[in-house]
Amino acid sequence: MQANFFTAVLLPIGLATVMLGMGLTLVPKDFQRVTRYPKAVAIGLVSQLLFLPIVGFLVASIVSMQPAIAVGLMVLALCPGGPSSNMITYLAKGDVALSVTLTALSSAITVFTIPIFANFSLQYFVGQSAAIALPIGQTMLQIFAIAILPIIVGMTIRQKFPNLARRLEKTANRLAITFLALIILVLIVHEWNRIPSFIAQVGIAVVLLNTISMAIGFWFGKLFNLNFAQRICIAIEVGIQNATLAIAITAGLLNNPDMAVPAAVYSLFAYATAILSIFYGRRSVQRIDREERSRANNLSARP
Repeated sequence: MQANFFTAVLLPIGLATVMLGMGLTLVPKDFQRVTRYPKAVAIGLVSQLLFLPIVGFLVASIVSMQPAIAVGLMVLALCPGGPSSNMITYLAKGDVALSVTLTALSSAITVFTIPIFANFSLQYFVGQSAAIALPIGQTMLQIFAIAILPIIVGMTIRQKFPNLARRLEKTANRLAITFLALIILVLIVHEWNRIPSFIAQVGIAVVLLNTISMAIGFWFGKLFNLNFAQRICIAIEVGIQNATLAIAITAGLLNNPDMAVPAAVYSLFAYATAILSIFYGRRSVQRIDREERSRANNLSARP
């Protein structure tokens, strides 16, 4: 399989399939939740769109790595939450409605923010002398075509043909997992001899980006008195990035496989933190339920 076929055909198809699957789960009222949960949505978006890129920039600046790897880490930090964050939030007993809202809104907003700040990252880490750049208008159009348009198509199918949407959702999810696994496999095969050095460079950075961003999302929610389900949702939403989109931008639009390495490594590590989040969320909900039952029993036992 030639590299141009991979970057020009497989990557866009894979990402579009992922986003179509997410669109099949959405309905218009999901976007109306902004008015119902304004504080939680605002905290989630600020954590996702402001704090996460700042953390990414600090990690890329402090941890020693090649300039291309640093740009790849920044592109990853600029991407919205991954569609799988909704499923992980559900399994972790988080607020699924809030998760869906944040994923949809951040996906729409980052169409505009990714090209601008990715160019800043290129200039800062690689330098203006490097003859690579993201044309802002064209990049916005491409991200819209492979990320937002499939969501709209999926939502339209869900609205018009709900039974068909439920059947397609399962197929789309399986295809999405297959495409992501194939993307990572191709990157591993293509860069096999350099993987140890890549992991040595980006492993610590990926761990720091993932864990710090999740901690910020969780504790920022706690600072503003969100309930536990909302806090765990925001932590997962900020910590589970759309790595497929990051790979599509770096390996596809920028045509630089080195820049795609952070997203590929991140995809593998994020599964570990996702499992931990699910375990922590379910255990915490059980503990909260026990405490509430205990308080209720104590109140009822008073004379």
